[in-house]
Amino acid sequence: MNQTSDRVFLRELAVECIIGFLDWERLVKQTVYLDIEAPIDCRRAARNDDVAQTLDYKRLSKAVIAFVAATEFKLVETLADRTALLILKEFDLPWVRLTVNKRGAIRASRDVGVTIERTRADLA
Repeated sequence: MNQTSDRVFLRELAVECIIGFLDWERLVKQTVYLDIEAPIDCRRAARNDDVAQTLDYKRLSKAVIAFVAATEFKLVETLADRTALLILKEFDLPWVRLTVNKRGAIRASRDVGVTIERTRADLA
């Protein structure tokens, strides 16, 4: 893949899952919000107006929703890491930046979460 500053992104992808380490959190699905950013050279897709030549963000969102909805992690750190690795593997990307927000987890804060970056080297 060519070096490019082009990016595909999804913002606030809402998914319900079991997340948390408190007893009540293990019983109730909560909504997490994911922001995903990945490099993609948009020139070829733009030239040919062809979704097959770019990262199909509908396919990406469906894969992430299916994965996250089926998880039951205690930590958002684990959820973020495993989701990023799934994205790298399934979409053959050089890197991905992923933010997982868990709104309302801290009363005095709008949301809490993590932002991580993973590369193909993390798949090894």
